[in-house]
Amino acid sequence: MTSEEIQEEIYEMGRKARAAALALAVLSEGKKNEILRAMAAGVREAAPAILEANAEDLAAGAGRGLTSAMLDRLRLDQGRLEAVAAGVEKVAGLPDPVGETLGEWDRPNGIRIQQIRVPIGVIGIIYESRPNVTSDAAVLCLKSGNATILRGGSEAIHSNRALAAALQAGGEMAGLPEGAVQLIPFTDRESVAVMAGMDQYLDLIIPRGGKGLIETVVSLARMPVIKHYDGICHAYVHSAADLEMAVRIVVDSKTQKPSVCNALETLLVDEAVAEEFLPKVASALREKGVELRGDEKTCALIEAREASENDWTTEYLDLIIAIKVVPSLRAAIDHINAYSSQHTEVIITRDEAAAHEFLSGVDSACVFHNVSTRFSDGEEFGFGAEIGISTDKLHARGPMGLRELTSYQYRVRGEGQLKGRG
Repeated sequence: MTSEEIQEEIYEMGRKARAAALALAVLSEGKKNEILRAMAAGVREAAPAILEANAEDLAAGAGRGLTSAMLDRLRLDQGRLEAVAAGVEKVAGLPDPVGETLGEWDRPNGIRIQQIRVPIGVIGIIYESRPNVTSDAAVLCLKSGNATILRGGSEAIHSNRALAAALQAGGEMAGLPEGAVQLIPFTDRESVAVMAGMDQYLDLIIPRGGKGLIETVVSLARMPVIKHYDGICHAYVHSAADLEMAVRIVVDSKTQKPSVCNALETLLVDEAVAEEFLPKVASALREKGVELRGDEKTCALIEAREASENDWTTEYLDLIIAIKVVPSLRAAIDHINAYSSQHTEVIITRDEAAAHEFLSGVDSACVFHNVSTRFSDGEEFGFGAEIGISTDKLHARGPMGLRELTSYQYRVRGEGQLKGRG
């Protein structure tokens, strides 16, 4: 397609999405839930076509040399697809945030003011690799009253098309407004620039993917951007840690699913327990196939590859972990604040005062005490499916569920009050 054709097609999608957003904003909670349940049925009905499309993407990805971790992020099977459909139904069962009264008060002149939660409008989502994002994004936006334009990566294009078609076909059976859920059907890089520039149609853009994609969107966007940067997650084993608990948390955080953004990437160990703890955790990690990279003190205590400066800022998304011995809690906090992507960090300790200092001093979206980093997730927080994990501070931070996909509106009622006195 020519540049002009790409722009015109995406702009037409924007026009449809704007009209759909106005229709969605006034739908009742019951109607939205009916549409969502129909979308879940559409996914189940189209399962053979979706899995066939996914197999095509997997074959192409293997031919392009995608890593095993990336292929795992891309893969759908009957179980994962059923989880997608069940996730849609779960969102239908969640409370609708739209219309919630956030505050209300009366002024001395008799005016009554309400602050009411409302949809954002039209949300553009640019993402890579994981086709389940197509469903998560579409249904969360729909439940919160937003229209959405989706732009997936080339590695999942066939899966995304099939999923989007199933969601649309199912939703239409229950009255889904035209243009409420749209997927850009091509993967030309120019489409990202077009989306980032059409602020007359998009109210918000959310990029999910590598740092290069996010930085490109941020540099081009003419509308607000909520960023989902790298998940460089840290665990700090404090001098007062239960070391057996620490081994379990570290192994789970790193190996339960290493290809996701809330997997552990850097392990910090207090020097007071390093000699006892490192051999234990190294053995447990090696049993899971994890490659160890350590600083000089770590390498003096266990067999590990020497870590470089880049290892402290790398999101491996694989069975690799960087390990550093630190002299104190303060040193651990300073390291995390210097190298973290502000995603998720955990301290493992029995000392409540140390835990409080860590939770207060670490500047990340999610800070945990004695909990695997893998719980940094919208579903685990009780939000249902999530749109992503924001490493920004405005207007959303951490796992983004339905409430984070809304804004608010002031509704003012009176009985003819006038500002002027003349």
